[in-house]
Amino acid sequence: MVSDQRSQSKTVCVIGAGPSGLVAARELRRELHKVVVMEQSHDIGGQWLYSSDTRDEVPLARYFSTDSVVVPRVHSSVYASLRLTSPREIMGYTDFPFATKKGRDMRRFPGHRELFLYLKDFCEWFGLRELIRFDTKVEYVGMADNGCRIGEDLKWVVRSRAVAAPDATVVEEIFDAVVVATGHYTQPRLPKIKGMDSWRRRQIHSHTYRVPIPFRDEVVVIVGNSLSGQDISMELVEVAKQVHLSSKTLDVTEGLSRVISKHKTLHLHPQIDRLCDDGRVVFVDGSCVEADTIIYCTGYSYSFPFLDAQGIITVDDDRVGPLYEHTFPPSLAPSLSFIGIPRKVTKYAFPFLFPCRLEVEKNIMLGAWSKCLPKV
Repeated sequence: MVSDQRSQSKTVCVIGAGPSGLVAARELRRELHKVVVMEQSHDIGGQWLYSSDTRDEVPLARYFSTDSVVVPRVHSSVYASLRLTSPREIMGYTDFPFATKKGRDMRRFPGHRELFLYLKDFCEWFGLRELIRFDTKVEYVGMADNGCRIGEDLKWVVRSRAVAAPDATVVEEIFDAVVVATGHYTQPRLPKIKGMDSWRRRQIHSHTYRVPIPFRDEVVVIVGNSLSGQDISMELVEVAKQVHLSSKTLDVTEGLSRVISKHKTLHLHPQIDRLCDDGRVVFVDGSCVEADTIIYCTGYSYSFPFLDAQGIITVDDDRVGPLYEHTFPPSLAPSLSFIGIPRKVTKYAFPFLFPCRLEVEKNIMLGAWSKCLPKV
């Protein structure tokens, strides 16, 4: 039986060593496939590998000045105070419980570092580090032979280079399959607001927000009323001169409601109508405020700038398709798969990848490798 499995062994490139990439690598290796994980950072964790330094990130103005895809340089969007919004019992893999450990964050809703350490424990327990090429950026993924052999014989060209050396030689390899596990919380999604491309004061996306100190004594406008918008508002109200929260809906969490009742410097507004050259932010109800900084907490777009699927897969800012069970493009299964695409797995929207959903995607992936997908 083992010899039969080995004879059917495939070479698989997994892109990303975050929660989805790690579980994909483990399951594929269990099936005796030859797995290489390519990770652009120096360690595992994906979004959960916190980085306090965002100085090298692409300026937001670049997004205003081009219609082409801007590729962020900083991957993680985790801010320093971020805590899980779901209990640890459902944030772990089903066969590797997210248990408390002495000397670490033992809260039921721990901080982001505790989940990162859990992922490191998972990686070490299953010996996955030996599969990972760290500091390796994937530049291109495309079908070999221009896709002439679509079907079971389809292979993939993967080009990568060392991150530390921009002029490093690009390495080209051929794989039987590719698993895309690059996450969804890196490419900022921005609203279209009149005047935002010429507003001369500071504009950032929550992707690069880390701590409140740089905004001390400022008037800050926060655009977006979801989890990050409300979290950041509650932090900034302790240091900023004024915080103005603008959104489509003025519904707030119980926690933010308590903060509003205690702080007269936190104000709610409807959507922004326009930004003026003199620093004013004008809202659709006609009210305005002169601001020092605008922080866009407006979410993220799906982006796979390295992937050339010859038009078989379409990507817009909120959908990737066509994908069977959000995992396989039917005409390319099982040689190309995506792990971690869904953002809402219950009625709640979690701020980052929900690992238990990965168990479902793992089973779908293995089913495809066993030729159990429905015919299309």
